[in-house]
Amino acid sequence: MPHDHHDDHDHDAPHSHLPSDPALRVKALETLLVEKGLVDPAALDALIDAYETKIGPRNGAQVVAKAWSDPEYRAWLLEDATAAIASLGFTGRQGEHMVAVENTDAVHNMVVCTLCSCYPWSVLGIPPVWYKSPPYRSRAVIDPRGVLAEFGLDLPPRTNIRVWDSTAELRYLVVPMRPAGSDGLDEDALAGLVSRDAMIGTGVASAPEAAA
Repeated sequence: MPHDHHDDHDHDAPHSHLPSDPALRVKALETLLVEKGLVDPAALDALIDAYETKIGPRNGAQVVAKAWSDPEYRAWLLEDATAAIASLGFTGRQGEHMVAVENTDAVHNMVVCTLCSCYPWSVLGIPPVWYKSPPYRSRAVIDPRGVLAEFGLDLPPRTNIRVWDSTAELRYLVVPMRPAGSDGLDEDALAGLVSRDAMIGTGVASAPEAAA
């Protein structure tokens, strides 16, 4: 559900119902498995880091790179993101129903889940801690421009910021603007310009020189 930062936010969108304090439950389970010798803490940390910063976001980056390179795929992605993303092999839980929203010079899109932490794991990996934090979930709606500034993203006053509320039924992928100077790059190189934050809308794609 889109939300312009000048409007009152709609809290009626359906969300998944999480148990109270899920982080505590996960930590307790992790501690139990480690104590029983069933899990190596170092291996677990490495796995989580890989899925959060490499494997998951790399999937979404490939989707964005293909949209930048292939006008027909871009049109399909914006019309039916679920099918377009699935065509690249990126499916699974937390990514069954997707919508792609495209940043332009006039509009910058930003994703939040106001009531819990709904997030497209299949294309972005594990949600970052800040995405699940109450301050981000509330302030992204009330003061999106201020939140973006804290991420180091200062948008021109003329740019409209549109906030999308992710739900248990629908999750969003932001297609950032293609950076200048990237015209001669292939899809693999383009994917290297796309960060997880750019696909949430709290960042932008890197310039080719910055990504090199």
